Amino acid sequence: MNNSTLRLLDSDPQACNPVAAGVDWKLDAACRGQLELFFARKAERPEARARREAKAKRVCDECPVFHECRTIARANCEYGYWAGESEEDRHVLGFRVTAPIGLRARLADQEKRQSRSA
Repeated sequence: MNNSTLRLLDSDPQACNPVAAGVDWKLDAACRGQLELFFARKAERPEARARREAKAKRVCDECPVFHECRTIARANCEYGYWAGESEEDRHVLGFRVTAPIGLRARLADQEKRQSRSA
């Protein structure tokens, strides 16, 4: 822990928020060691992404640090699947990332399907 974290922990333990204080909540995360479920591979197809995120969601649903994870992902505009949300989900909710990866691919895929059926 760095000095600012130690000072925060020493100053007021009742007001200490583990996310803000820098306590490593990730040690209790259900996803530890499963990065391939939570971050897209290069050129991942939309169908593969949907399957991967469905598996990741099942892990997130059982996670003891779900709320801490979601707070960090939203506050830091993270990429990847965090606490049951993709970067696209966070983008739609108003937590903007620079370029939501899935959103562009899904919109292009929907446009192709609509043009084929028309």
